[in-house]
Amino acid sequence: MRVLLLYPNIRHESLVPPSIALLSRILKNNGVAVDIFDSTDYDIDLGMVDADKIKRKNLLVIPYKSIERSSKGDVFAGFREKVQEFNPDLIAVTATESTFLLGTTLLRAVRETMRIPTVLGGVFATFAPALALRYPEIDMCIIGEGEHTLPALVGAMERGEDFTSLAGLWLKQKDGGIKRNPFAPPVDINESPTDLDISLFDDHRLYRPMGGKVFRMLSVETHRGCPYTCGFCNSPAQNELFGTKEFFRKKRPERVREEILHYIREYRIEYVFFWADTFFAYSPEEFDAFIEMYKHIRLPFWCQTRPETVMIKKDRVRQLMDIGLHRMSFGLEHGNEKFRREVVGRNMSNQLLMDAFGLVADMGIPFSVNNIIGFPGETRDLVFDTIELNRHTKAQSRSCSIFMPYQGTALHRLSVERGYIPSDTICPSNNDEAIMNMSTLSREEIMGLRRTFALYVGFPKSRWPEIRLAEAETEEGNRKLEELRREYVAMFIPGAPELYEAEHPPAVS
Repeated sequence: MRVLLLYPNIRHESLVPPSIALLSRILKNNGVAVDIFDSTDYDIDLGMVDADKIKRKNLLVIPYKSIERSSKGDVFAGFREKVQEFNPDLIAVTATESTFLLGTTLLRAVRETMRIPTVLGGVFATFAPALALRYPEIDMCIIGEGEHTLPALVGAMERGEDFTSLAGLWLKQKDGGIKRNPFAPPVDINESPTDLDISLFDDHRLYRPMGGKVFRMLSVETHRGCPYTCGFCNSPAQNELFGTKEFFRKKRPERVREEILHYIREYRIEYVFFWADTFFAYSPEEFDAFIEMYKHIRLPFWCQTRPETVMIKKDRVRQLMDIGLHRMSFGLEHGNEKFRREVVGRNMSNQLLMDAFGLVADMGIPFSVNNIIGFPGETRDLVFDTIELNRHTKAQSRSCSIFMPYQGTALHRLSVERGYIPSDTICPSNNDEAIMNMSTLSREEIMGLRRTFALYVGFPKSRWPEIRLAEAETEEGNRKLEELRREYVAMFIPGAPELYEAEHPPAVS
């Protein structure tokens, strides 16, 4: 069997996806020939946005010298060439909701001349398989985790066996219906290979910015799932789908160590990006074991966790610093306590947030905070609650994403119930344009507040009337926005004006 993995991606400086590298290793261990089409370095003219560029433009990351890359040309020509050369028996697509339509568009380009079976996996396939299967380019969906289901499917195809009742697989039937099989049980992540197949990807894809510098970096999964229940995230729904409270799992430190050492030996990494929704979700014994393991590695690393976990385990932060902690990220998400609790699903006080951020800042750890605007029912005043809280943090950087009602989330259901979106909406990236129709906050307001978020946080309130002008997507608004951005960079980001000028030369009148 020959399996072509399709990774539809437009972010030029994103991490190599560990899920694809893991699936490739499992397939190759089963004697399958595997190749990949990674769209990252191709020219894609479909109106999609590169989230990394949007963040840099809106001053929501620390400026850095962009990673040099060469275009591989037109994405459709490249995909057709790859399919013709590799001649796969199956095309396996891994996509999020925001990259699904790019994936189907690519598949359409080869279906005109070649009829190759396709299977879709990933979070969108898990939460909206019936919607995905409406598209003629998708023949099957893997719901849930693919480590067992994909090799079982490939093996059955190779042997000519019936796979239509395979657990974890939904597929189209000849009569137009859908065969809906149950979920396969959650995998034991401590039995997965630790020598992930990073060789699939071009070497330059290992370089990624962090804190204003570019490192040779790979991600390492330590936890899968999340014990918390944020309304904008689909991790909580995994427990519902699997009918178990055990979807949240932790990888043993010795397995984490094996994976990191593999990356050091084979790929010369110099930075570790720990892949976990809540890194501090360890018991005291588990934390001690992690510290003991990592003190022998000591590569700089990034992790993210919830603010309340820092307050509970503040003594652990110093231990992590001693073994390589370089940066942390926290979810602030919203600045109004009541709204954050009742809509966003995060029950924590502003005082707790400020205490946690203050603790980390006092220890000298650079950190970033994540924010979202445009939640269901949000108003302009509520957005400014978020801006106000950010003004009182000592974060080194902060993000501002636009809320997207992704399939499988509690807030998707709420958005549909309130008529903000049709139920079959396929959402773009949360760095793309706002899509919900709300009377409380228009799409134009959301876009204007996103592009001026850093300015409202950084400048004194006496400058806010100017910033309000810069929200408007007009000639005057754009001119004011460019003027304020250049002033912001000169004032708040030492050494960055040259980087900003190189990427955003002044407009020629």
